[in-house]
Amino acid sequence: MGYADASGPIALAHRGGGGLAPENTLAAFALTTDLGFRYLESDLRLTADGHLVCFHDATLDRVTDARGPLAARTLAELRRVRVSGRETIPTLDEALEAFPDTCFSVDLKDERAIGPLVATLKRPGVAERLCIAGAWDRWLVDVREEVPGVATTLGWRSLTVLIACARAGIRPPRHIATAPFAHVPVRLGRLRIHVERVVEMAHDLGVRVVTWTVDDAESMHQLLDLGVDAVITDRPDVLRAVFVRRDLWSPMTGEDRHDGSGDALDPRLGPAAR
Repeated sequence: MGYADASGPIALAHRGGGGLAPENTLAAFALTTDLGFRYLESDLRLTADGHLVCFHDATLDRVTDARGPLAARTLAELRRVRVSGRETIPTLDEALEAFPDTCFSVDLKDERAIGPLVATLKRPGVAERLCIAGAWDRWLVDVREEVPGVATTLGWRSLTVLIACARAGIRPPRHIATAPFAHVPVRLGRLRIHVERVVEMAHDLGVRVVTWTVDDAESMHQLLDLGVDAVITDRPDVLRAVFVRRDLWSPMTGEDRHDGSGDALDPRLGPAAR
């Protein structure tokens, strides 16, 4: 199954399901896929010796027992670091290998990671499983030029134009529709994003709307009522229950062990903002 092949709304676990387990770890990925999720969202950083790892922040301080910039550490050094005191930082290769039936949306946090990412995407069977997100337009153009057909989101500049047009109630230029997906925040601080207008305008451009990050059932229902094409959440358990209730749930094979119950964007934003 390719990333863009889903025929209905997509349920995406933010940072692998960071509300249930240490974010961006194999433990989070495993818990969420055990719930039946087919799609995981993660982040990519580059180590000092050129390895792609699943990690959000530029520094290790917030979620690990270490300090300082991740980019200053080799992979061997990172092997000794623990997320939330117990989990290791996985490489992208490890995540892809551990969960071969899962698709990943990965936020590209570092321009230096483009080359190693392209090399990974060119391996058999990888490009169709990934969507590249959370990056500047130029970075995404570079990736698409090297790997034609790989799914990406709109870059930050194009997304800014789309949301600004939605706020102003004017039709966006068609040239911004450079990718099949737009990752749209439901709110930025006090700034309300007019998701209903964004959905209408994006769909008119042939772009699918992915909303982030939504953790309560009421908001999930509201967004799905508006016609969003995917919801990103830190609480995959809550989103799964909403999908089940709406008869949208299409779990991975083997999920029968679960019971299925469960009643203008600031242009200064960049890849590190998410």
